[in-house]
Amino acid sequence: MPQCIINRRAQFSASHRYWLPELSEEENRTRFGKGCNFPGHGHNYELFVSMQGEIDPHNGMVLNLSEVKHIINREVIKDLNFSYLNNVWPEFTECLPTTENIARVIWHRLAPHLPLVNIQLYEHPELWADYQGNSMEAHLTVKTHFAAAHRLALQTLSLDENTAIYGKCARPNGHGHNYHLEITVKGEIDPRSGMIIDLEKFQQTIDTFVLEPLDHTFLNYDISYFAEVVPTAENIAVYIQNVLTEPIRQLGAELYRVKLIESPNNSCEVFGPGTSGFSELLNRTVSSYAL
Repeated sequence: MPQCIINRRAQFSASHRYWLPELSEEENRTRFGKGCNFPGHGHNYELFVSMQGEIDPHNGMVLNLSEVKHIINREVIKDLNFSYLNNVWPEFTECLPTTENIARVIWHRLAPHLPLVNIQLYEHPELWADYQGNSMEAHLTVKTHFAAAHRLALQTLSLDENTAIYGKCARPNGHGHNYHLEITVKGEIDPRSGMIIDLEKFQQTIDTFVLEPLDHTFLNYDISYFAEVVPTAENIAVYIQNVLTEPIRQLGAELYRVKLIESPNNSCEVFGPGTSGFSELLNRTVSSYAL
């Protein structure tokens, strides 16, 4: 029988605090910002448990979802719901309960009972982690947005020729979108801080290299790269991939995915680090918006 991945959703509400006792208060505040405030802060977590197996030819199921629900509740939700995570499991005493580390620990709590392929944990709709059982490696995703206008046209073609390729998107005065953007990085979870990347610096990097330069612009005219390159969603995603690769690497993680959602009907994804040779573009981007 064919293999099939099934997913089960669960929710829990919990609080946590980012605080390492071996650090001074000033060092904790420098490292964790408001996350170290006493007595902590809370979230409504959303959990997706993904499992893989063969479809039973008799009952048509990979697993009995009632049993799956019972296991998740027994092994995870019962302990975590309405709890202070730092104290609930010993794993969070050793390694802080960041989103990525909570996902890792949940995997190891469920793995003896379910054929897992992924644990996805949302701290809120714009921040989530994925863990797939690869030792301390995890993925962290930040979702954000920007507004920009563009025109899809090749300079070497006439309006009629461009219209034949791009349709209404070739109209001379352009049009705009509210772009939604997902940036995923991968890295090793630090055994004490629980982080694969400094979240505040990660968000600042996205602001500096993507949002500030691109937001409320006409891409064809305001971003020099798109004077020569047609700003399709695909090319915008590649541009973002290239300008973020090195700054994220300098933060100790690796760029894994850029997903650009142009509209509810259109989106694209590019994976892995960008290409080399973008240092000049990077410098222009930073210097233009650092004033």
